[in-house]
Amino acid sequence: MSAARSSDAVRAGILITGTEVLTGIISDRNGPWLSQRLREIGVDASMIQVVGDRPDDLLAALRFMAAEGMALIVTSGGLGPTADDLTTEVVARFTGREMLLDARLESRIAEILKPLMSRWPNLDPDAILASNRKQALIPRGSTVLDPIGTAPGLVVPPLSGTRPTVVVLPGPPKELQPMWEMARRTEAFGAAVAGATTYTNSILRLFGIPESEIAETLRVAESEGIPLEQLEITTCLRRGEIEVATRYEPPAEGVYRELVEFIARRHPDTLFSRDGSTVDEQVASVLVGSGRTVAVAESESGGLMSGRLTERPGSSAYFLGGVVVYSNEAKIASADVDPELIGRFGAVSTEVAEALADGAASRFGASIGIGITGVAGPDGGSDEKPVGFVCFSVSASDGNRITRSTRLPGGRSDVRERSTTVAMHLLRRLLSGEGSIAASEIRAGVRAAGRRSS
Repeated sequence: MSAARSSDAVRAGILITGTEVLTGIISDRNGPWLSQRLREIGVDASMIQVVGDRPDDLLAALRFMAAEGMALIVTSGGLGPTADDLTTEVVARFTGREMLLDARLESRIAEILKPLMSRWPNLDPDAILASNRKQALIPRGSTVLDPIGTAPGLVVPPLSGTRPTVVVLPGPPKELQPMWEMARRTEAFGAAVAGATTYTNSILRLFGIPESEIAETLRVAESEGIPLEQLEITTCLRRGEIEVATRYEPPAEGVYRELVEFIARRHPDTLFSRDGSTVDEQVASVLVGSGRTVAVAESESGGLMSGRLTERPGSSAYFLGGVVVYSNEAKIASADVDPELIGRFGAVSTEVAEALADGAASRFGASIGIGITGVAGPDGGSDEKPVGFVCFSVSASDGNRITRSTRLPGGRSDVRERSTTVAMHLLRRLLSGEGSIAASEIRAGVRAAGRRSS
């Protein structure tokens, strides 16, 4: 759902350069990072474009963004010493500024290159000098951002009010990110973003509900008089959960609160986070606060559940260990599963999932055990237990237990990833005392996950 944008909003475009990015050899990490930084300072990041190392395409993209009313354009890449690195030259053409050699910058780059030349004595010093001079050529009147690597950055103001200010940054994120902070402190940057507003970014998280149901909820909210046009609302499916991300300006705070309460009334059992906290963060907080500990015995999820529980700093305080037990012999030897149980119900069963949970807790001395067993594919499975059929159990030393089975869509990696999401929510429910997740909730969530992933 799109939202209204203030007519006087300060807008920015992000232009990523490099044929290696355009062709997918390297994934763009700078565009999303810059978009977040712009939003933090109240600038509307309106677009991200990627162009190859072709000057005409780069110039056309700059002109397009200017025609769309961008007050600021941030470029990334194309500042190296080779012939295909032409961003600075094209930005000079775009802004109508002549190129000149910055002697101070040339000396600074030469100092940076000295250690490289001493380590590689066979390098051609004339070629290095030529490269050095190329990177020290800048548009007249621009503000230089001293290099983090060898490439300087620039803030290039317009010659007239008809052009946006251009911030020119290097491609490597470890150079771009600290240089962004330098750019923000320049006078030209401040003038370009003068009048920027303040945005609030909030996230609601739901589990066990298809994305289509949230779309319907938003339609109903609008029909009942909540002015959603004041909010920018984006729904996203991630790890089988629905994220409702909303951005708004201060006057719309009341509208957002009204929307939150509306969603909470319609989806009381599936809305698990009003403050944007993830299920992982919630589980970790409760475990740390209560002093309880967790252990895992898993087969189908291939160790991903143990990995997910250890992602957060300080997880050693509550995660005691895990075992991956594929074969029946491993289940018996490493998780104390009764072989008669496997014989009666099969290795993929809720009974064995419960035994795995109990065995993990006992083996590691944890107060909570998690057991996961299933058929991830591509081989195996039956009509009764097809590929994607997974059984879960979360058991606590106080006698509380949640056990469920469901069928998860997708290939092996999809089933494994979604299994960890289901298990985390079962653990959350057990820790919070909310009771178990109904099988219908799980099916709703995983059906949605099967249709689209983010």
